[in-house]
Amino acid sequence: MRSILGKEEKLKHRKLIEQLFKEGLRINSNGIQLVYLKIQHKGTFPIKVGFSVPKRIMKLAVDRNRLKRRMREVYRKNKHLFYKNISEQYIFMFIYTAKDELKYLEIEELILNLQLKFINKIEENEKKI
Repeated sequence: MRSILGKEEKLKHRKLIEQLFKEGLRINSNGIQLVYLKIQHKGTFPIKVGFSVPKRIMKLAVDRNRLKRRMREVYRKNKHLFYKNISEQYIFMFIYTAKDELKYLEIEELILNLQLKFINKIEENEKKI
């Protein structure tokens, strides 16, 4: 698997994003929140992903953009961990919720923690069915 985050992997459709926030499930990890929804989409990749840093948390656009770049990079390097454990298609949104600016390694730790929680939730749901 190539370690890039291409155009087809990005969550861009307004209707999908609205549906994600309306029906999606949330997982928190002390600074980053993952909103996910199992849904069939037209992409060839199993996950479409978006990243968000709210303006009320980070006032300056340069800070918001830096944090989104860091989150994208962590996801790009570790997306194989998400892919190897799922068989359905999902849409994701990572939302930055920490009050201060986190370093790259801290963001990486939080996203890997979210990945473990996500996989555990998916396995629990499959056992219930």
